[in-house]
Amino acid sequence: MGCLTLSWVGKDRALIGTPDGGYAWVPRDDPRVTEVRLLQERSSVGEVGDTSAPTTDNQLITGDSYDALHALTRIPEYASEYRGRVKLVYIDPPFNTGQAFDHYDDALEHSVWLTMMRDRLLLIRDLLAPDGSVWVHLDDAEMAYCPVLMDEVFGRANFIATVIWEKVYSPKNSARHLSVDHDYVLVYARDAEVWRPQPLPRTPEMDAAYRNPDEDVRGVWKPGDLVANKSYRLGVYPVTTPSGRVIPGPPPGRYWRVSEGRLRELDQDGRIWWGERSDNIPALKRFLSEVRGRVPQTLWPYAEVGHNQSGKNEIQALFKGMIPFSTPKPERLLQRVIHIATNPGDIVLDCFGGSGTTAAVAHKMGRRWVTVELSPETVETFTRPRLEKVVNGADPGGVTEATAWSGGGGFRHVEVGPSLYDIADGHVFLAAWATGSALSRAIAAQLGFTTECDPPFAGARGRERLAVIDGVVDDAVVRAVVARLGDGERTVVVGKAATPEAGVLLEELSPGSRLRKAPRDLLHRGVVR
Repeated sequence: MGCLTLSWVGKDRALIGTPDGGYAWVPRDDPRVTEVRLLQERSSVGEVGDTSAPTTDNQLITGDSYDALHALTRIPEYASEYRGRVKLVYIDPPFNTGQAFDHYDDALEHSVWLTMMRDRLLLIRDLLAPDGSVWVHLDDAEMAYCPVLMDEVFGRANFIATVIWEKVYSPKNSARHLSVDHDYVLVYARDAEVWRPQPLPRTPEMDAAYRNPDEDVRGVWKPGDLVANKSYRLGVYPVTTPSGRVIPGPPPGRYWRVSEGRLRELDQDGRIWWGERSDNIPALKRFLSEVRGRVPQTLWPYAEVGHNQSGKNEIQALFKGMIPFSTPKPERLLQRVIHIATNPGDIVLDCFGGSGTTAAVAHKMGRRWVTVELSPETVETFTRPRLEKVVNGADPGGVTEATAWSGGGGFRHVEVGPSLYDIADGHVFLAAWATGSALSRAIAAQLGFTTECDPPFAGARGRERLAVIDGVVDDAVVRAVVARLGDGERTVVVGKAATPEAGVLLEELSPGSRLRKAPRDLLHRGVVR
């Protein structure tokens, strides 16, 4: 039997960004879609690790989220650190609301929005750890469509819940029909059989319900019902109370939760409460000292996690006199998401970074993070300055006090590199910048080689070495490359051009080695893999 799927115009195509900030439809095998863009470091802030392992640091990435996610999954240096290792992805994608404001353009038609989301969710799936989860923030505009799309990508069995966030603190009296007071957060697991949420801290009101009327040395407790509706073969039997009263059994149509033998064991351990006169229906004593926390629920009131206005207030406190995003999320909202879905040291990813709320909260909570923002203006105006304040301990708002944050750590600021290709009249050429070491790094990224600097080799992949020739590969080049191979090694030689004899000679001198031309042989996936 088939499964339910969602169809839309352009589903079989892909989208690429255009210079004016819009999108253009192209075939899914277009080289600008399949290529792996380099991630180029601009600078670092605060404490970062050894330069030999820059991918282990927190990452602020400027550029298109698709290109950034593609790089994280395909460039070996990044893939080894992030592919299958991200514990939480939280994304607040542009809503299809038709509302335009200074820092984003939300005017995306449904088909564009769905294609954009589909292509990014597929990459996110590859980045998630086996016990990871993805949380997608939505409003009514795409709520009818996105769950079906996510069912296609992650599997319906991996749907966890829909969180309802009360985003406003008062009704909107100017609403034409109904005041919309909430947003949605869709939660999917990479594998629902493996994923487990962290319990939330208990509240004083919850703990106040615990008493200790029998002065049990294990501390305060509250009675739990021993009667259940679910049928249980061993759950029907008479019970004699300590006072001698015989209870013929549970109420009609109901069952004791435990067998007669287990009830006897619990009573001997002092875990059964019979009432002050020792003649009540038995109740299980649930000790506060044995309670882990409270199970996360799907209704999140603003009193617990903040509202849109509190999110704006946090941004305005950091950037006085500046107009914040239309709907920035409060830090307490992200704190709850991160608390439920991760542990300290886990990796948190947000590929629609905006003002950097997710990264800021993750940093304060001791998580590693990657955040991606498309707009350089947004990064320079909001995202980077905000994260610098967090690192420097100059952000007193949000969850700073709750997390006892005082500064520290750091991050690297990288940007998505330009395309390796220029396309004119349907023909593909190497971009003008693709020369020398820049060409070598780009070719290594396309073919999945770890970059190395060991001339003539520019990359390694197991026992295979990559040689990138910025020019013509001829017999002399082939002999020089093969002479540098170690025992059992093979090579992939990529050049901008090659003489007819070069490929034959390479096969003779090093059987199994291959010669490829750029860009022609890079445009077909699997050619050198």
